[in-house]
Amino acid sequence: MEYTEKTKKAMRLCLKAHEGQVDKGGFPYVFHPIHVAESVTGESCCVVGLLHDVVEDCPDYPLDKVVEIVGLNEEEKVALNLLTHKEGVPYEEYCKALSGNRIARKVKIADLRHNLDLRRMMGQGLP
Repeated sequence: MEYTEKTKKAMRLCLKAHEGQVDKGGFPYVFHPIHVAESVTGESCCVVGLLHDVVEDCPDYPLDKVVEIVGLNEEEKVALNLLTHKEGVPYEEYCKALSGNRIARKVKIADLRHNLDLRRMMGQGLP
């Protein structure tokens, strides 16, 4: 895949937003969204994959700021918003809402696959 300016902006923001964060296995957290982005096809899915935890986990980057920095289109903005699990929303409801969106669904499946890889949590490499 050729990296467009939008993908490069998403990668830079992902790196900056997750700087200093570590996962449960002790690895830099940023490896997770990079892995998710590499696991999907198409630029929109890759960009949203890179950003899928930014709005939820990084208070300095609300949705509108991310949209502006990266230049997300409406479809990507909607997908990223759906992937942001809002406080108080039951998980089942959250999953049901995002399942109807092509980009959000693909990114969430890649996210879940990586989250379920026990090697990641046991510090046994960087799958």
